[in-house]
Amino acid sequence: MNNSIKKVVIVGGGTAGWMAAALLKKVLLNTVDIELVESEEIGIVGVGEATIPPIQIFNQYMGFDEREFLKETNATIKLAIKFENWRVQGESYYHTFGAPGTQLGFTSFQHHWLKAKQLGLAQSVWDFDLNYLCCQQEKFNIIKTPNPLYEVPYAYHFDATLYGRYLRKLAEKAGVVRSEGMISHVQVNEITGDVQSLLLRDGRQIHGDLFVDCSGIRGLLIKQALQVPYENWSHYLPANSALAVPSERHADTKPYTRSIAHHAGWQWRIPLTHRNGNGMVYNSDFLSDDEAASILLGNLDSKALAEPRKISFTTGRTTQQWHKNVVAVGLSSGFLEPLESTSIHLIQSAIVRLLKVFPHHGIDASLQQYYNQDSKAEFETIRDFIILHYHVNERRGEKFWDQMRHMAVPERLAQKIQLFKQTGHVFNDANDIFRDASWLQVMLGQGVMPLDFHPSVNAIPDAALLSSLEQIRQAKWQPLTQMTGHDDFLRRYTSSLT
Repeated sequence: MNNSIKKVVIVGGGTAGWMAAALLKKVLLNTVDIELVESEEIGIVGVGEATIPPIQIFNQYMGFDEREFLKETNATIKLAIKFENWRVQGESYYHTFGAPGTQLGFTSFQHHWLKAKQLGLAQSVWDFDLNYLCCQQEKFNIIKTPNPLYEVPYAYHFDATLYGRYLRKLAEKAGVVRSEGMISHVQVNEITGDVQSLLLRDGRQIHGDLFVDCSGIRGLLIKQALQVPYENWSHYLPANSALAVPSERHADTKPYTRSIAHHAGWQWRIPLTHRNGNGMVYNSDFLSDDEAASILLGNLDSKALAEPRKISFTTGRTTQQWHKNVVAVGLSSGFLEPLESTSIHLIQSAIVRLLKVFPHHGIDASLQQYYNQDSKAEFETIRDFIILHYHVNERRGEKFWDQMRHMAVPERLAQKIQLFKQTGHVFNDANDIFRDASWLQVMLGQGVMPLDFHPSVNAIPDAALLSSLEQIRQAKWQPLTQMTGHDDFLRRYTSSLT
């Protein structure tokens, strides 16, 4: 019996569907037929407008001209997220894509900084981070250097709807077939349990060997047709609602996302070249929709362009993201609130993971097992990183934040926090997309301070240590002289298209 995969059917368009279609076609070429089914009657969630640096790998592999991509998607540069009021009201810190300082011998930079602080050093750890300095100056330029001291890792803010259209144009040109229509019925084989075909309202029937479910939170195939259970993480991350609203763009476009904590939730601000993306994430038990809308609209710093649109969700993950002949990608595979801009990355990693074990000769249980284990680990490590922001807050006397501070957290996260307090080290997992510098910045920013530094730092004379750190700090400032304002960079860079 020939079980080879000859045709992949993608259910749903948007960012998830068209990222899947474009990358699958790019890698598989003409060995597999790819058809995408979507309906313009179904709206797109479209809140995933901020990304993390691995999006560059996807774009580069797809052969995008970065200048064209920026222009087509109204994109801006993202160097960091600025967290405001998260530890306490009136205080802020940055989670940048860079790393403070540089490696100094056996121990990480923070140990040298911790001792220097005891010696009277006034600078924060961020003063040794080039991404932070760029954010403070609102400057940017692409610096090509082999020296990690001068690297400025970056991602993008972009209009997710325009990104989907951009991908669609490229995917269809490469040979992906798009079928417009509403799915009225999913035909499941009574013997195998596999999805056989999709029946559209107009009577058309679409057959496939492998189905990719990009139908969003409803999970038309993975949840509804195949009845795969959903693991609810609301006890860790209780936010269940979001309001999204666009507003007029600013005269000056900041190269970072803003995340602003309020008494029972948080607000995002994402700058694009044609508008700002804004939203409020909250739990409906602590805040009514009207109250959330009032906070959101009352804290916009530019004029709203529409009425707030509500999105309801349950944080968690589909327990088997590849089940039978269906692979869930995007919101059908799970939902993690957009605090650390991981939604689009999870789409990207899911497609890459599928391509690594693509079942050319038929679906095998070992392929599914690897895919599901790897996906589970990735979701859980991101979940724990998001929990960290909430859990180690010091906003006392506010019911929501008090509950988050006192809740039980996953054992892995509790151990990680405790190890950092005791040793000043970050102990990371292989599947963690957020590396040491990310955990360091959030823990320090949220007020988690190590009890001491590694004793090996004592081998460096005090004066030499302070001198070394000052040299690093000055070196981090040097590239700023080569940089222009963020808006000037965008105008100059995109206008160079020929």
